[in-house]
Amino acid sequence: MANSDEQIQEDPKKYFSKKYLFISIALSVATMGFLIYYTYTPGVLKHLRIKRLPGIVLAVVVSFLRLWFVAAKVRYLSEKKLGWTASFRVMLSWDFTSSITPSTIGGAPMATYALTKEGFKLGQSTAIILYSVLLDQLWFALAIPILVVAGFFYEVVPDNTGMVGHASMVLLYIGLLSYAGLMAYGVLKNPNAIKKVVSVVFKLPFLRKWQETVNAEADNLVEYSHELRKKPASFLVKTFLLSTMSWLCRIALPTIVVLSLLPADVILSVLRSLAMNLAFLIMPTPGGSGGVEGLFAIFQGPLIDRKAFIGLAVFAWRIISYYITVGLGMMATTWYINRSVVDNYEDLPEEAVESDLPSSKSV
Repeated sequence: MANSDEQIQEDPKKYFSKKYLFISIALSVATMGFLIYYTYTPGVLKHLRIKRLPGIVLAVVVSFLRLWFVAAKVRYLSEKKLGWTASFRVMLSWDFTSSITPSTIGGAPMATYALTKEGFKLGQSTAIILYSVLLDQLWFALAIPILVVAGFFYEVVPDNTGMVGHASMVLLYIGLLSYAGLMAYGVLKNPNAIKKVVSVVFKLPFLRKWQETVNAEADNLVEYSHELRKKPASFLVKTFLLSTMSWLCRIALPTIVVLSLLPADVILSVLRSLAMNLAFLIMPTPGGSGGVEGLFAIFQGPLIDRKAFIGLAVFAWRIISYYITVGLGMMATTWYINRSVVDNYEDLPEEAVESDLPSSKSV
């Protein structure tokens, strides 16, 4: 049987689209430019207070802490078989592809591929990523009741969103809770259900040629899922805490950026940051670009007394939370692409390698 990594994930470039990267950055820059143009007024910078500006440095630190927590989660899920450098590579490539692809695609396929290049079987890689995604979903399931209860005391969803905004958030809550329940059932209770779904999907005519390989890897996934389920409760608790800390860092960023510019209602800002981060999950554009900047202005904008600072706040937040990650993630993803080229070259027959070498007459 051919190796599944070769048959299914032979080309990592299919997870990295220059088109999506360009669209994501273009939408982000255009939206930030629009917000700055319509909110900025000359002389507003004189209202900045030096004593608040260290908050920007704190935001950068919190952003890197988020990356560390995600890398630690991936490493712990691999039972520490993955080194720290490799964990950061996997995490950054995952974050990068999530930042430049639509939410319906996400970065999980690239993260799975990265784990296979780090020496894990495809079934193990898939199980690790599924378990990691499940932990995020469990966190969402915990966060939603907090937002619902807080909604009785705070204006979590701004009134300027109207009935459409409130109804959209309700549907989002229901969708996330339903998805979390299905994920928990599939990964923790009945991993065989995932195998059955995969088996049915790969009976489709255009996928049938991979059916045998995928079914074998689905067995590996089920086996590894059973191994994860046998872990002590402390394993789940620790990985859940790592996932929680990464999301708390993500949620804290908008509030820290806002407070580094002007005073604001801290509790309301945090609650709105939580709500808008959940809303980010359904943005249809690559990486949510364009939409996430708009949501920041809608949720955090009313808390900023000087409207001229709204565009500046969005700009600072996106530079810290998005552009730094994209830069680091691009390097990690490029590493895997180059690694794939080297591995494919080494797998060529000796005759094919020699035929690619220049002859003595051409030197």
